Amino acid sequence: MELGFLKPLFSRPGPWASVYVETTRATEDAAKIQELRHRAIAGQLVDEGADAYTIRAVMEHLAAEPVSGTPPGRALFAAGAEVVLDVPLVVPPTAGEATWSLLPHVAPLARLRGDDPVCLVAYVDGTGADLELRDGYRREAVGRVNGREWQDRGHRGVPDDRNEWHYRNKVENGRNETADAIVAELLRQWPQSGAGLLVLTGDARERRAVYNRLPDGVRAVTLEAEGGSRSPGAPAAGLDREITRACDRFTQERLRRTLERFRVGRGKPGEHRESSVDTGPGDAAEGVPAVVDAARKHQMATLLFTPEASDGGRQVWIGPGADDIAVQRGEARAMGVPRPEQARADDAVLRAAAAADCELLLVPAGMGGPAGGLGAVLRWSG
Repeated sequence: MELGFLKPLFSRPGPWASVYVETTRATEDAAKIQELRHRAIAGQLVDEGADAYTIRAVMEHLAAEPVSGTPPGRALFAAGAEVVLDVPLVVPPTAGEATWSLLPHVAPLARLRGDDPVCLVAYVDGTGADLELRDGYRREAVGRVNGREWQDRGHRGVPDDRNEWHYRNKVENGRNETADAIVAELLRQWPQSGAGLLVLTGDARERRAVYNRLPDGVRAVTLEAEGGSRSPGAPAAGLDREITRACDRFTQERLRRTLERFRVGRGKPGEHRESSVDTGPGDAAEGVPAVVDAARKHQMATLLFTPEASDGGRQVWIGPGADDIAVQRGEARAMGVPRPEQARADDAVLRAAAAADCELLLVPAGMGGPAGGLGAVLRWSG
């Protein structure tokens, strides 16, 4: 999971109200159930000591929730009488949770938001492409490419005369120009989209022409899928299933490779290498002291997190800056933090990871993740 979307939370001071609530409305008494959920959230915030203005902002935001009940859950983060971030959840919270703390309590997002990559989808045909960004339940049209429109008469043999040859040559040139234009727009949008997977769907011949023109790095994370069309109202169930399966494969393979690097870099379980010699990108940190040290130095490339991590709730000392994080209060003061305050280790490390553009991977229980539930693959060692 990319963490850039969390940055608005760390550019302003707390304390923060962090709310996780189910929003499904599939039963006849859904309105009453929702009212009880919201009342429970308000009660928890009062008990936690949240100010009345922030509580009101949260409750007004929840009251405006759409009646569709999709997605099945939401996470809200509010401070200073304002809801700063509203995150749709793929997995509904089993129970509503509301906290009031110095840092926003973002750690549950690792489990509830889902770990599927953002997908950039291109619906391709002979006249161009429609581009769509998919992120969990969100689908957003992000552009259109209009190419050369030439009608192919369907002839496949030797041209009958010179005029026919010229016509067919124009058709082929038009197709090539359209494919080039689609690729140019995909490459323009790819870096800024945050996508981890590119999906080409639509007409088989045209999407293959686009695929063949992509650079190797992008082609390695590109899937050709059946079932998509630019035609309005075209059924999309088949395409949705293909994309879901592709995302699952992508996520599992990425996790497998990252865990392999983590285990190689970790060495013996519980060991954190402190060598001053750069031994490559496989070096790893494990446990709160090592991960905090790596977070402060911007060494983390990938943060590994296990649900219900025992180390996640440990207290660390922080200051106002994302890099102001230490295991001991005296250490934080030595770093120049005049009044260190305590916060959960998982939330503090995630703040530092988001600031450093580090990605987060959720490690399911039983997969041999980091001891204590917190670990990292490092950009460099030492």
